[in-house]
This record gives sequence, C-alpha cells and structure tokens, in this order.
Amino acid sequence: QVQLVEAGGGSVRAGGSLRLSCGASGATISNYCMGWFRQAPGKEREWVARDLPSSSRRTVYPDSVEGRFSVSRDNAKNTVYLQMNNLKPEDTAMYYCATYRASVSERGVSTMGCRFNYWGPGTQVTVSL
Repeated sequence: QVQLVEAGGGSVRAGGSLRLSCGASGATISNYCMGWFRQAPGKEREWVARDLPSSSRRTVYPDSVEGRFSVSRDNAKNTVYLQMNNLKPEDTAMYYCATYRASVSERGVSTMGCRFNYWGPGTQVTVSL
C-alpha cells in the first residue's frame, strides 16, 4: 500500500519560493488523486492543492493560494510536487501530502472530487518577514 514522505520544507523570507516533494512508495500513483494540506498552530487542517489526473480540471486550489501554488507530478519518480511562490507569513504551517487508502478505516476528508484519508508525516514551512 502506498506510503508518503514529504520533503523540501524550510525557512524562507516572505516573497520567496519553496518546492515541496512527496515521494510515494508501495504503489504507483500515476492515476491516484493526490492532495496537499497544511496545518498551522491553532488552526484546523486546510486543503491547499489537488491533482486528479482523470479530471478535466486536473489541478485546483483554494483562493488563499491560487496563483501562487502549483501541484505537479513526475510519474517516473512516483513523486508529487508543490511549488510555492510568493510565500507569505500566513503560509507558515506543517505541509502534508495526502491520498486515499482503502485499508484506512477513517473516512477522512472529501474535497474536489477526491477523498483523502492518508497523510505523510509532513514537512515544516516557515515564512518570515
């Protein structure tokens, strides 16, 4: 079964960029719906990107990151990326890659035509002024 590990987080100044990666193992994710979420201290987990290969709208984003974030994947590497540009302090959060595992009993979160119930361990993104 698929497992996810995020990487690429770090500390960056406002206006800077980071590229997060989500390496998948245990399954080929070429046809999987993949998502990115984030959670800041004191806040609920927030969806920030979705990549659904079968959708006419393959990638979608909430208004909070639209135009700044973009999700992509490299099937040869079985890896999903989140390019984050023009970062703002409010983007500071732990970022998680997400997918669906049928073996996971919890229903998880349904959004934009996908269900997410499995997350990687996360990677921290800190944006300073």
